[in-house]
Amino acid sequence: MDYVSPGDVVENMIRAGQAKAKLSPKDLIVRGAMAGVFLGYATTLAFTASIQTQMPIIGAILFPVGFVMVILLGLELVTGNFALIPAALLDKKARMSEMLANWFWVLAGHLGGSLLYAWLFVVATTSFGHTAESPMIEQLIKVAESKTLAYKSLGVDGLLTAFIKAILCNWMVALGAIMAMTSKSTFGKIAAMWIPILIFFGQGFEHAVVNMFVIPAGMMAGAQVSLSDWWLWNQIPVLLGNLASGVLMAGLALYYTYKVKGTFASEPHVTSTELKIKNG
Repeated sequence: MDYVSPGDVVENMIRAGQAKAKLSPKDLIVRGAMAGVFLGYATTLAFTASIQTQMPIIGAILFPVGFVMVILLGLELVTGNFALIPAALLDKKARMSEMLANWFWVLAGHLGGSLLYAWLFVVATTSFGHTAESPMIEQLIKVAESKTLAYKSLGVDGLLTAFIKAILCNWMVALGAIMAMTSKSTFGKIAAMWIPILIFFGQGFEHAVVNMFVIPAGMMAGAQVSLSDWWLWNQIPVLLGNLASGVLMAGLALYYTYKVKGTFASEPHVTSTELKIKNG
């Protein structure tokens, strides 16, 4: 039996959050950069499949390959850490300063890795600017502008829309990182984490790390998006929305429902109330 019960999953969340909180800035930057690159690869793969098939859902089905690489290699993904480290903090296995340092250095790594892949990909796709037009370049420009200028045109409502789409996104992404803990086998982990990542990408929700690649790549390709457009109308509200849902709707929600009298509910079909009765 390779299935791991929800109570044991929460224990694993705490241990993972504790380990991540203790990593050095060097490790956080390197692992965060690699995660940014791999999600960039997954995004361009998804775009390629969508362009070739004219069916965006095919791209969404393929996108989780990048997330799988990140999780199986034990890299750092800040949107998953938004759920894992707060659970360790609540269990007194991590400090607030360690949590904030993790998020900061991992984000720095994401940004560096994403920008590197964006530059390399645009250079490769345009042959150093000699090929200005292609379906992929058009896609990058279209996506970058839709993720910034479209929100900007709506004013405050645009900011709120980006924020809510980010909440909807990381509710699933954080669960993807957690559901990888529901199995002891590699295949089981892949299958479990694939589901929520497909759900988020297939519906066009907003992920801060993906956007660190796709918006700069679109700007490099010729999108009429400024640095302030990128950060004010997407990156900042999306990061805040990802943070809110990762902490509250994934990490803390699971922690509180499976934490019972200082222990964890290890029986998957027994509720917290029933365990309290059993424990007296």
